[in-house]
Amino acid sequence: MSILQVINFFGGLALFIFGMNKMSDNLHAVAGTELRRILKMLTNTPIKGVLVGMSVTALIQSSSATTVMMIGFVNTGLMNLSQAVGVVMGANIGTTITAQLIAFNIGNYAFVFIITGVVLLLIRKSRAMERWSHIIIGFGLLFIGLNVMSQAVIPLRESQVIRDFMVQISANPILGILTGTLFTMLIQSSSASIGIVIVLASNGLIPFEGALYLVFGDNIGTTITAWMAGIGTNYTARRVALVHTLFNAFGTTLFGLLTYFGVYTMLVNRLTTGRCLFGREYCPSCSEWSHLF
Repeated sequence: MSILQVINFFGGLALFIFGMNKMSDNLHAVAGTELRRILKMLTNTPIKGVLVGMSVTALIQSSSATTVMMIGFVNTGLMNLSQAVGVVMGANIGTTITAQLIAFNIGNYAFVFIITGVVLLLIRKSRAMERWSHIIIGFGLLFIGLNVMSQAVIPLRESQVIRDFMVQISANPILGILTGTLFTMLIQSSSASIGIVIVLASNGLIPFEGALYLVFGDNIGTTITAWMAGIGTNYTARRVALVHTLFNAFGTTLFGLLTYFGVYTMLVNRLTTGRCLFGREYCPSCSEWSHLF
């Protein structure tokens, strides 16, 4: 992998993070005070809190933003801990919509979103229209960044050293989870780190099980934002950050074990027909691996 390809990879990552932040910030601005009102009013029961947290995070595309708002509300006494816990749990579900958007193969149409956003920006008639323009541009930049990263890592498929390194990480659940955790803590975006995992997996550099361990680690690493937001707040507000971390850590432990013993991967293969590490195709109807390839 040449220096230029390394630069392209990190340039693509920068575009991805910039697009994600632009989209998230403007979605958050569009929702504005109405979003805060909904969070305060509709979280009187844990189930409602989960649903609200899931919906809000899917809307603003950032579980970190939702969690930071919860810490702020608890710190000022607008919400109690039990209300915030439900929303934080829902936020962890809502944030998966970002990964699903990344997984959709619409990267070839990224410039359509860029063109649309720029045109709307040029003819904007209001502040709201300007924000929606930035949202669309951010969405396009997200996929352009993914495309650039994907092209940059193609040469790595020919490197036996890199392949062996990736397989080593994938084969060790603890190492995979730790790698995902540290990388997400570093870039402070689980969506970006999951995007990189998808790029690596789609280029055959990392197997499915290894990708799962990295994603599990990403979910722990993303809690660093909540801890940073909790600096200087009261004890109850900091407990929101603790709940966020414990929820993701327990989830990672549970599903990491299920993946290690093959239970979770088997469930996923039953839901979506796929191939195992050896190129065999799984048939959900007969629950067997057929040697078709």
